[in-house]
Amino acid sequence: MQSTTTASEYNGHQLDSLDADGIQTAVVPPAKVETVTPFVVPGQIEKPAPKRNKRLPLILAGLGIGATVAGIFGFRYWEFISTHQTTDNATVYGHIHQISSKVAGTVTEVLVNDNQQVQPGQLLIKLDPKDYENKAQQAQAALEAAQRQASAAQANIALASQTTTGKTSQAQGDVSTAQAGISTAQAVVEEARAGIPAAQAAVREAQAGIPLAQAQVAQADANLQKTQADFNRYNSLYKSGAISGQQLDTARAAFAVAQAQKSSALQSVQQAQAKLAAAKVGVAQAQSKLAQAQEGITTARAKLAASRGGLQQATASGQQTAVSRSQYAAAQSAIAQSQAALKDAQLQLSYVNITAPSAGRIGRKNVEIGNRIQAGSPLMAVVDNDYWVVANFKETQLDKLKPKQVVEVKLDAFPNHLFKGYVDSLSPASGSQFSLLPPDNATGNFTKIVQRIPVKIRLDANSLKGYETRLAPGMSAEVTVETN
Repeated sequence: MQSTTTASEYNGHQLDSLDADGIQTAVVPPAKVETVTPFVVPGQIEKPAPKRNKRLPLILAGLGIGATVAGIFGFRYWEFISTHQTTDNATVYGHIHQISSKVAGTVTEVLVNDNQQVQPGQLLIKLDPKDYENKAQQAQAALEAAQRQASAAQANIALASQTTTGKTSQAQGDVSTAQAGISTAQAVVEEARAGIPAAQAAVREAQAGIPLAQAQVAQADANLQKTQADFNRYNSLYKSGAISGQQLDTARAAFAVAQAQKSSALQSVQQAQAKLAAAKVGVAQAQSKLAQAQEGITTARAKLAASRGGLQQATASGQQTAVSRSQYAAAQSAIAQSQAALKDAQLQLSYVNITAPSAGRIGRKNVEIGNRIQAGSPLMAVVDNDYWVVANFKETQLDKLKPKQVVEVKLDAFPNHLFKGYVDSLSPASGSQFSLLPPDNATGNFTKIVQRIPVKIRLDANSLKGYETRLAPGMSAEVTVETN
């Protein structure tokens, strides 16, 4: 039988205890333990007992909290990158309309300033319209002359078609027709005389344009020599490794532009010389026309004399009718030609007013009052208010990009505003393929590089409110696409 004993000590006396059956059991008191003082060697310093670090729980708690925060942050970052594609290689783009003149002329008014907002059809530049007004007036005069000739020919047909009855009436009608022909011929003479000064003025204008074109050739030749020298110097520096290939490409491009400018200047000289030759031909034609008109007066007077023959004119009336009809057909053709020339002159006159093709802001204005401009010369640009973003994503990111996906755009210029948009389309080729010198991977020096594919992103109109006139093509952007 198992027994349980307890002992109590009171004032150094041991008390008996009872077992489980109630039998008193004696307990032997324990021996008295004496305290032993440790022996210390003289000269030896006693080391204190190490103390417990009270900051350890705080450190462990901090590490636990840090690990928890890092885990939450890592999970959220993993969740973000698994459902988003981001790039900071993005730029704002927009429509840039180059403004140029369709005709040559002298600038008389410039009605806009740099960075000014314009509307479609707004007048931007005015050219001197006098030369084109003169051409329109000449075309109008030629049309009226052709109409008078047609009227005269039609009258001749009516007169010639009359029957030979009544010799006196037929003779009088012939006399009247001949007199009308004399008046018409005299009008043609006056018109021809009026055309000679205009043709001579065109010759003087063409002669004045040749020295200007030759001066432009000299200027272009000097610029070509300079750019050629720069290109040769940059080529030598590039071979020695002193400059980069981009600087050499810039010098080469400048040299090519100078060559093109010289070719254009030479063509301008040829055009001026051709214009002079054409003007001289115009003078000769005007003089020839005057001579023909004078001969027309003689012919008209001869017809008047012939009309007095009476009976003979009546006998030849049938042949005269055929001739008059031919003259009328020729006059109708002259009318159509004069109408076309008048429309062309009026169209050229309308080109002296240069208007804005669309709404936007003016940029790169390089025209001033008094400038003599040529057709096609760039004068300014209109930057349209329609903006989009082109983001260059790595080709490894394209697997998750699709049109219509939601996009968030941050512009470096407006870091506190978040623009919204959507993926519009993906480029059919990488940016390197559209470069001036596409890479040739068949040269044997191939190094695999992750390519960039342009992705067009349309911006939401609501997110653009208040920033329509503040955005500008070329701004840097950071793009995030939601791919889930």
